[in-house]
Order: sequence, then C-alpha cells, then structure tokens
Amino acid sequence: MRRLNHRYLPVSALVAACITLSSVAQAGAPATPDKALANCPVAAYTMGLRYQQQSAEIRALQRQSWALATYRLKDILSEPQEGKPLAIITDLDETVIDNSALLVRDLNACHDYTSWDTWGGWEKEGEPTLIPGARAFLDYASDHDVAIYYISDRLEENHTHTMETLKALGLPQVDREHVLLLGPPKQARRASVEKDHRVVMQLGDTLHDFSEDFAKKSLNDEYQAVQDNAERFGTDWIVLPNATYGSWSDATLDSWDKPLTP
Repeated sequence: MRRLNHRYLPVSALVAACITLSSVAQAGAPATPDKALANCPVAAYTMGLRYQQQSAEIRALQRQSWALATYRLKDILSEPQEGKPLAIITDLDETVIDNSALLVRDLNACHDYTSWDTWGGWEKEGEPTLIPGARAFLDYASDHDVAIYYISDRLEENHTHTMETLKALGLPQVDREHVLLLGPPKQARRASVEKDHRVVMQLGDTLHDFSEDFAKKSLNDEYQAVQDNAERFGTDWIVLPNATYGSWSDATLDSWDKPLTP
C-alpha cells in the first residue's frame, strides 16, 4: 500500500542536502551511500528500509503471514459453502510485490520517496519482486475457485503496465475485472467486490487496506480501531509487515526518562 502517508520534508532542506551530496561526490573518491546520506534529511528512512529489504526476519514474517492466510483459507474451504461465490481481497505494494529497489534508489539520491512523485515511472518500467509466500497462496486460492481481487492505489493510468508486471510475476486472475486501481476510495472498491461475492479474507500492509475505520485517522484512533477489531486479525484480516512508510512515520517516540550515564 502507498499514498496514505503524506509526509513532506522542507524543499530547502532537501535541496541543501542534495547539493551537499553532489559536492561530496565531486570532491574526491565517491562516498558510500551511507556516508553521503549522513547529510541527507531522508536518511532517517535507512534503518527501516534496510530491515525491509535485507533482513532475514522480514522474509520469515512475510512467509508466516502467507502461511497463516493459507491455513485460514483451508479452514474456510473445509466448511459447506452456500450463497455468493468466495473472494479474497489483497493489496499489492509491500503485500504481494516488493518495491524496495525504487525506495533505495530514491534514498540514495536524497529524494523523499513518500512524496510519491517517482512511483509513476516505476509502475511503468520498474521490476518489483514477489513477497515470499504470496504467489503460493494466491495460486492455492485460484486453484480452489476463490476469486482474487487486487485492490491497490497504483495509478489507474498505468493499469496496463501494472497488469503486465503482475502477469510477468506469474500471478493468477490478472485482468481488468480483478485489478482495481486508484480512483474510487478503497472502501468503495471493496464494496463493489462484496456486492457479488462473500469476501472471506483481506490482506495488506497497512490498516487502511482493510477498513475505512483506519483511513485518515490519528494514531490514537487507529490504536482504538485495532482494539475494536482485535478478533479479525489473524482470522480474516492478515497484515504484512512494512517498515518503510506508513501513517506512523511522524510519530513521537516514547523514551525512558532515566538519564543516560556511562
């Protein structure tokens, strides 16, 4: 998921930092990205992005999430089915596909990727990879006649490019009907699926992917909504980890008040 967090750094700060980076590169031997980013305002993203792209733990968590989804779907399919046909709804970015290469490219250029102004080109020409475990689950769902709806805030104008990307990754049920991109709010797109299907599972990397209860809310409101919907997590709502962007990006951290001593 993306475009939820509208976090912008001052343009003057970004320009100054990028000039500094350029000067460092021209002064002698090229600086390593980590050293150059020491003077970049968006360097704060580095730790989360490194975790998201390089840690073994993120791969384990992603596989764990999709394994849980598979267990839950097997349980659902073992029960008698009546009424509307079954469907699942899943987000794309950082849920099914990994876009971290774009984020690293922007970070190394001292560009704030949460301005989202580089995503259009990535949607057309980028080569995202699959999140571990995603394709196996989606193939299982498709093989058992469960409709799959990909609801994403990728640009509608890049619909053809996004479908080509998903097909190249071997994902099932990729067509105009099942790939619903930015236009109506996600809640409206979910409702359009629910009109003719019984949605038995939703998957995403941000809570806005699941319910309007989490859209454009304060973190305290989101905390309360998590508590109010606690029984759904791990049941029909499966959350994938994303440490690179989200509504939490500007949150104030809580600190131990005991002074630091040697």
